[in-house]
Amino acid sequence: MATGVSSTKWNGGRESLDRAAPCGDISVSLSYEGKKPASEILAGAKAQTFKIWGVDEDTGKTANRLYWGDNLPVLRMLLDDEHVRGKVKLVYIDPPYSTNSVFQSRDQKDAYADLLQGAHFVEFLRERLLVIRELMASDASIYVHLDDNMAFEIKMIMDEVFGKEHFRNWITRRKCSTKNTTRNRFGNIADYILFYAKSDDYIWNRPFDPWNEERIADEYPYLDEKTGRRYKRVPIHAPGTRNGATGGEWRGMMPPKGKHWQYTPAMLDELDAKGEIYWSKNGNPRRKVFFDPGKGVPQQDIWLNYRDSINQNMVVTGYPTEKNLSMLENIVAASSNSGDLVLDAFCGSGTTMQAAYNLGRSWIGIDCEEAAVCSVLKRFNIGSEKMGDFVTDKAARHYKPHELLDERNFAQSLFGTCPFQFFVSEDKIGQAKADFKVKIPESDKRATLSDIAKKAVEPAIKAASLAVLAKVIS
Repeated sequence: MATGVSSTKWNGGRESLDRAAPCGDISVSLSYEGKKPASEILAGAKAQTFKIWGVDEDTGKTANRLYWGDNLPVLRMLLDDEHVRGKVKLVYIDPPYSTNSVFQSRDQKDAYADLLQGAHFVEFLRERLLVIRELMASDASIYVHLDDNMAFEIKMIMDEVFGKEHFRNWITRRKCSTKNTTRNRFGNIADYILFYAKSDDYIWNRPFDPWNEERIADEYPYLDEKTGRRYKRVPIHAPGTRNGATGGEWRGMMPPKGKHWQYTPAMLDELDAKGEIYWSKNGNPRRKVFFDPGKGVPQQDIWLNYRDSINQNMVVTGYPTEKNLSMLENIVAASSNSGDLVLDAFCGSGTTMQAAYNLGRSWIGIDCEEAAVCSVLKRFNIGSEKMGDFVTDKAARHYKPHELLDERNFAQSLFGTCPFQFFVSEDKIGQAKADFKVKIPESDKRATLSDIAKKAVEPAIKAASLAVLAKVIS
């Protein structure tokens, strides 16, 4: 693999170098009709939301929150929250992909429509990214998950919003198993994650993949005759010339032209004495790097082990675009620390929130679709099911929306260990009243479902207790 060096090391004529690197502004931006000024986007309408279920928020602490409503006005509303603005350490979003399609859940219920195209889609996402940037802490990171429909356009928008210098990775993920496509093209099994930091000083806990015997043998193919340890052979020189000791002679040899020794001659002598230099038959030295399991293999930007659908035993909520939980746990662990605040503004089935909960982070989730809200509530209350259960008679057991907030169904619930608040935007209140059986008095729209449920359940409990008491006495 070729390794570039600084342009100051160019040995050719200046004329050709000057032609390749003209002076002046070299920035690139995406221009389209309907692109609004950032100031106008940030000053737009803010949501009014009402808490219909959940714990009270501790002073000075951000409780986990789920918002049902359009994420743009909700995000703008959060700009006024001192516990959120500038406090979000990690953002992961899996927005619509501009597929011009509609999606249904595994039980054939409408989930969401993905119909925005071209400039409309780009501006839709740009507006939200601009507000999200204001919510992020200076050491925060953001991951945007897309497919090949609009990933290149959004890469340019991300460069504009967060700065090209803060781009970290274009991650390619294997999303599914092999496809036997009927089109005349290669099977489409990849999607992409754009990883940006807000600044140069950002949270980074390097992730590692575990070693396996096959990979060890492949990467460390040689056995040391004395110790029996596996090792690989690597060059002891590096690109670039040096004028000091590393650019001089060692054992009667000079480093290759245009390169230098990686170590001083004295250090190379020490390595050789310890048996860590391999000499080929023609006298070419290479360093022996012995296998050390350590933490594992540093993770690269191609992810093969985080498919969304593997087999019928995989546990899922049934939401159509649900992402792999292990992948989200990997992202959360890499770019946040325990106790940090994680935001997902297109939360779907709530995988990001569960990953955050599993790793001891706080979270905020937002989605405008009822199917998504129900999937989150189902995940945290009733739990998930094996994928195969959605195509069996067991799948006939559909949960009604209002049952998902029923305080009597907490046996398998995470609500007890992961309490959160459920907010509904003003335009969704009517729907919440109908589907979640929320009876909010007009005089007190902020009455919680917990209070309402207690009032409804207590008389029944008292009646049952009196009946048992009467039986005992008789």
